Amino acid sequence: MQAQSPLLPTAVGVGYKPKHFTAILADAAPVRWLEIHAENYMGDGGRPIAQLRHLAERLAISVHGVGLSIGGEGRLDPDHLARLRHLCDWLNPASFSEHLAWSTHDSHFYNDLLPLPYTAASLARVCDHIDEVQTVLRRRMLLENPSSYLAFAASTLSETDFLRAVTQRTGCGLLLDVNNVFVSATNLGYSATGYIDAIPLDQVGEIHLGGHDVDCDDHGAPLLIDSHGRAVVDPVWSLLDHTLAQSGPRPVLVEWDTDVPAWPVLMQEARRADRALGRLKVAA
Repeated sequence: MQAQSPLLPTAVGVGYKPKHFTAILADAAPVRWLEIHAENYMGDGGRPIAQLRHLAERLAISVHGVGLSIGGEGRLDPDHLARLRHLCDWLNPASFSEHLAWSTHDSHFYNDLLPLPYTAASLARVCDHIDEVQTVLRRRMLLENPSSYLAFAASTLSETDFLRAVTQRTGCGLLLDVNNVFVSATNLGYSATGYIDAIPLDQVGEIHLGGHDVDCDDHGAPLLIDSHGRAVVDPVWSLLDHTLAQSGPRPVLVEWDTDVPAWPVLMQEARRADRALGRLKVAA
């Protein structure tokens, strides 16, 4: 099933944005790896592909998909999956990941990553889709935990139990987004550290960090929105420390997808993540 891929460094990476291309090349000590969104690089040529080829000669690349609709009720889009296979074949990324979410229904595509109930039926469907993805791509994928704004009354499994079952049935790994954990825990009223302690950390191949916006629901309670549009907040940094203390060193990514800052600002976040990994080495 798996293609031979380079290993993702156990170090800090950042989400790549074309506005940073020149700064990355000029930086004598940039991050060790970059993440790209697959759907931005499914063409056959042009400047984006040329820049990506150039970066891949210097840095490890992680491919993150946002359009497969792993949790959707219908079959996976075979054309989308074929384009994704083409990208992974020529790029040979160090990691491929997707979201535990759905974004399609019948012929409609929604520009959101929508949640799903955690039931036996949805577990079987998600596992079937992951099996198909891993077979077509010939590589192991990582599944990312979602950010949640509501809970389904129909759910019969906790999210952590659902993710554990998915990894056991499919052999996929997990992408643990600690900001998503913090957002969901705040919105749904559970313990973020309890979630980290319950998830199968031995299956985590990558950790994500990002910023979020703060709003209020109709009752005036805090409502966090996973926006990736600002710096990581202190409680999420603390949750990263808790996670790494349990999991040991993992590749850590800083995401900043909207209101993208200048390269030095993004590097400040990356250096803070690097210090979190460095503290593990000191403790050891």
